[in-house]
Amino acid sequence: HFRYCSAPDTGNMEVLMMFGTDEQKRKWLQPLLNGEIRSCFLMTEPDVASSDATNIETDIRREGEWYVVNGRKWWSTGALDDRCKIGILMGKTERSKPAHLQQSMILIPMDSPGVKIVRPLTVMGYDDAPTGHPEVHLTNVRVPVSNILLGEGRGFEIAQARLGPGRVHHCMRAIGLAEMALSLLIQRALNRVVFGKTIAQQGSLGTQVAELRIQIDQARLLVLHCAAMVDKFGGGSRETRKLIAMIKVAVPAALAATVDRAIQVHGAAGLSNDFPLAYASVMARALRIVDGPDEVHLRTISRDEMRPYVIRKKRAATEARDAREGREGGGTARVGERAKL
Repeated sequence: HFRYCSAPDTGNMEVLMMFGTDEQKRKWLQPLLNGEIRSCFLMTEPDVASSDATNIETDIRREGEWYVVNGRKWWSTGALDDRCKIGILMGKTERSKPAHLQQSMILIPMDSPGVKIVRPLTVMGYDDAPTGHPEVHLTNVRVPVSNILLGEGRGFEIAQARLGPGRVHHCMRAIGLAEMALSLLIQRALNRVVFGKTIAQQGSLGTQVAELRIQIDQARLLVLHCAAMVDKFGGGSRETRKLIAMIKVAVPAALAATVDRAIQVHGAAGLSNDFPLAYASVMARALRIVDGPDEVHLRTISRDEMRPYVIRKKRAATEARDAREGREGGGTARVGERAKL
């Protein structure tokens, strides 16, 4: 069932494996692993900047032995598929708590009354049928209390554990796509003749191919290192946070550069759907937003990189202040002693 090992199923499987109860695993994880069903992830919302998960507004309210869910989600990848039977939803259960303890994640059977798929969304003109990325409205959707994942207020914790490895998966697939684009570029350049020579013999194409190979392999090695660290420390750990952010910026850039050059070598054909390059260019662009925009990841990288220097600067300032206050205090004490004499 290799074709089922894609987003969002991979991430949802990991969530159920790490945080699901035995019953949740039996009911939803095993069928996902068997390729019998598919799933969706209901996090992003149209009314708020969802790259900051604390903005999520979908309401999860407890009523006795039930949770009642109300909200609007979109970019719910996979929800249009007839095989999509379960969604993992992020919403707020307790708005009076600190920002990172308000969110919870809960399992939503997609055939629940009140779940409505409003419309499919397109990604720069592509609808990605049959799975798609629809907008989903939830109106008074009732699910049992047993559907909560890990407990109330643990949603942000789950999100960090889920999205980290999910970003690694995106980057792994993107590197494969870059390899395909580079292969198509080289084949086209060696076989297409223009002005009496193959494209490969024209200009500086060889240099460009070499630079693309360097960029792809740099990205691959960074992803391999990141994946090893995720295996060792976990996807939501401090040790992996910066690395995940780095690959999420570097890999789409390598993919975009490779696909752009491949399209150029293919000429007008590269813009058509006769080749997979036009779609690959859309994927490269979308990956700079999917699972967090570049700006969020660059912010993570810069903050983590500068943190030791900021701490050192604050420590030095504190030590200087303490020393100054100590000198001033000592001076006052000596004046008092002379006054007694």
